[in-house]
Parts: sequence; C-alpha cells; structure tokens
Amino acid sequence: MTGRFISFEGIDGSGKSTQSRRLADSLRSQGHNPLLTREPGGSAGAEDIRALLVSGDPDRWSPETEILLFTAARRDHLERTIAPALTAGRDVITDRFADSTRVYQGTTRGDLRGLVDALHAQVIGTEPDLTLIIDMDPAEALRRGLARDSGEDRFEDFGLDFQMRLRAGFLALAEEYPERCVVIDGTRDADSVAADVLQTLVKRH
Repeated sequence: MTGRFISFEGIDGSGKSTQSRRLADSLRSQGHNPLLTREPGGSAGAEDIRALLVSGDPDRWSPETEILLFTAARRDHLERTIAPALTAGRDVITDRFADSTRVYQGTTRGDLRGLVDALHAQVIGTEPDLTLIIDMDPAEALRRGLARDSGEDRFEDFGLDFQMRLRAGFLALAEEYPERCVVIDGTRDADSVAADVLQTLVKRH
C-alpha cells in the first residue's frame, strides 16, 4: 500500500506554503502521518542545491543551468524522501514539484519545455496524484512575497511581468493536466482556502 502524493503549486506569495502546512495539520488531526516537504529541497543534498537557486542575483544562472540544478535536487528529493515515505504508506505533501520547473524555466525564461519534459521523463518519471494550484493576483502575491524578506527573493526580483507570465503558465498547466490539477482560488481568507483544499482532496481521492 502506497500513500498519496500531493503537490501545491502557484506563483510566489500565493499562499501555497501556508496551505500545504495546513493540509498536513488537518491530516494529522484525522490520525494520518503525512510527510510535509518542499522543493527545491526536502533532502540534505537538495537543500544544498536550494541555497544556490533561490538567492543571489536574478541572472545568476541561465535557464538551462537552472533546469539541470532543479532536476538534480528533485532526483535526490525523490530518492531519499518522497519514494520511501510513499512506499511506507505515508501521504506526501510537497510545496512545489516538477510543474514549477515546467513553468518557471520551461515557459517563462525561454522555450525550454521540451528540455524540462525530456529530463523529467528520464530522471524523475513520477507525477503527483493530485496537484493543487493556488491562484491569485500576481501584484498582490508579489507584494506578499517581498514583504516576507526571507532572503530567498531571487525569483520575486524578476518583477511583476515575470509573475504574470508564471500565473498564465500555471493556469495553462491546469488545462493540460485536468486529471490531476485543480485550481484553487487563493484570493480568499486562509480558512476558506484550506476548506476548499480539503474538500478537493475528498472528491479526488
């Protein structure tokens, strides 16, 4: 028996990290033992790569180099964290997975979707059972993201136009993969969004 693999996606500042934590808390309150993780990161090696990717100058890496770094981090994350937990029957909730690379590097920073998908097929070969895309206005999300002042603002520093293209990319992905992707309205209060997430999980799984 394997657990459910659930990913949260969305633009920076959309609230997906908050909602992934809330879903994990809700499942724990129901007696489950979910694993909450994130990308890039989620394993020791992947966290090392995260430090290279989310800080520093916006033009620090070319899109091609970013794709290779994200894929390397994802492979380590999958091997050491995700796959063992699923095999043990635990639900895995991840704050971002391959869809982020498809959008961030594959469609908004050059026409590199083919490269992303080819590497994913050869090196990762795994998709979530359910992907929840938290959607909201890019200007508000950018304000939220920069207000955090987390030191991991490299992608926010690309500006509003970049965030608008990201949103369009995620909505296009939802249309491309309707069997696993559900768009959640993130403009509401956190409680309403969390209730919608739980309801979606019950309907889909």
